[in-house]
Amino acid sequence: MMKRADNPKIQLNLGDPSMTLLHRAGVAGLWMTLKKLEKIYPTPAERIGNLTWLLTPHYINLDWEGQDFTVLDWLLKQSFQISDEGLISLTGLDSQNMDIQNQIIIHQGITATFTQHNKFFKSAGQQSKQLIIDGIQVRVDYKKAASYAHQHFAKHLCDQYGQLLKEPIGIRGWLYPGAVVRHYAFKEQTAFEEKAEYALALLFAPMACQYFVLRSHTEPSHTNYVLVIPEVIDLELYAHFLWCLGNLDYKHFHVSSLGDAGLKFLNYKTTQMPTSNFLKRCQIIFFSTKAWSEQQKTRAEIAIIELNSSVNYLYKLSCICFPECQIVLYKNQHYLLPSLIKGIIANNLAMGRSWWANWISFIKNKKSFKQFTDEYKGINKMIQDSEWDIEAQKLFIQACHEALRKIYAKIYSRTKEGEYAQIERENTRILSQLKRCTNTDNFRKFIAEFWGRAGQIAILEEHWMELLPLTTGIGNWKVARDLTFIAMASYPKNKITEVEVKPSQISELNTE
Repeated sequence: MMKRADNPKIQLNLGDPSMTLLHRAGVAGLWMTLKKLEKIYPTPAERIGNLTWLLTPHYINLDWEGQDFTVLDWLLKQSFQISDEGLISLTGLDSQNMDIQNQIIIHQGITATFTQHNKFFKSAGQQSKQLIIDGIQVRVDYKKAASYAHQHFAKHLCDQYGQLLKEPIGIRGWLYPGAVVRHYAFKEQTAFEEKAEYALALLFAPMACQYFVLRSHTEPSHTNYVLVIPEVIDLELYAHFLWCLGNLDYKHFHVSSLGDAGLKFLNYKTTQMPTSNFLKRCQIIFFSTKAWSEQQKTRAEIAIIELNSSVNYLYKLSCICFPECQIVLYKNQHYLLPSLIKGIIANNLAMGRSWWANWISFIKNKKSFKQFTDEYKGINKMIQDSEWDIEAQKLFIQACHEALRKIYAKIYSRTKEGEYAQIERENTRILSQLKRCTNTDNFRKFIAEFWGRAGQIAILEEHWMELLPLTTGIGNWKVARDLTFIAMASYPKNKITEVEVKPSQISELNTE
């Protein structure tokens, strides 16, 4: 145990009300670093300036002798290093002993979020690695590091005499994403400023954050990144949690939405400890390339995600229902793509909406609808295993399934031998009409025609009282529209063909 100073040079406390989530993450990163340095330099005599520290679950004390710059410069150079492969190596994460796939993700994540500009990250050229993922060779490219700003920041924390600054210092976006000068003409008055000890904490934030790759499903070569900032409430617990994640492989860090990134992080489980006891909330920041700044990814979206029992259950269910990742070939190169539907579900859950809300807005053409119907088994499992607040919603989906079965059967009954049943054309027509529903009257007209074309529907007759608010639009017509769409997306493909091989039903259907 390090000796406690009565008046430490620096004290960083999670309970400080002026600390943001990123500051707290920085304190966690520093805690982890000092814990690792204890093993490398067990006694203060082995460290510059007899550097000592006290580590508790909620605060850190730092103390030393001599010039502040000398000690802080030594600490930063010990903390932020570069591996033989040209990857950013973080002592607090024990990067050198991590799986190379995890090292690459951290490197790519930091250079795509914190240190994008070449002023803060000096590259030693491009590097490629061939990773074997699920038996397939995937090429990963990254910029080798020659140096980066974190290694040499001590001079900005100290005055010309090498003493820790008493006055606030200016903070740039590489240290705190989003911290920019509001008005360049008044940059001194509108710059983001921090006390030197808080700036020191922010330097270590990249160690405690998580980074996720978010690729376009239409252009997989187009890569964006999601930065996840944890809400740290216990430094020791969080450090052990993060160390346990050191050997996750490359595909674990691919997501299909912001919500997917946040909920995936909050749901990580380790063999040593459950996360549910202390990790409930995180902040997510989405970085993407804009037309006016193609060389740099800018902060495009930000959100806070909180975990509760319902969200936790439904997200875990979606992870069971849909594949974690698929490897696709695009322009002669392999890329990892997670399930699009799981990402949409996660976003809905993160924003406090029903998991099936507004799916229809993602349908642009036949190909995008096929992305949903290809995963009908997973959607069906979500429908069956979800806890429905209103049972009528589940009944409505079942009624739509029965209606579709009868409509498809009628199409087959009219199809002559050797002809192709126009099921796809019928789906396109139904979808087109559904997308044109913009108010209660539109939807009421649509659903009346839909039910009418199907004929007699047993579920509708048996549960007409429960279904009345949905079928008439008396309730929220958008809810009924969304339920109609997921009924179409989840309709089992095998049942479409089953109606074709049941000729005994055709005469019955033709009389309806």
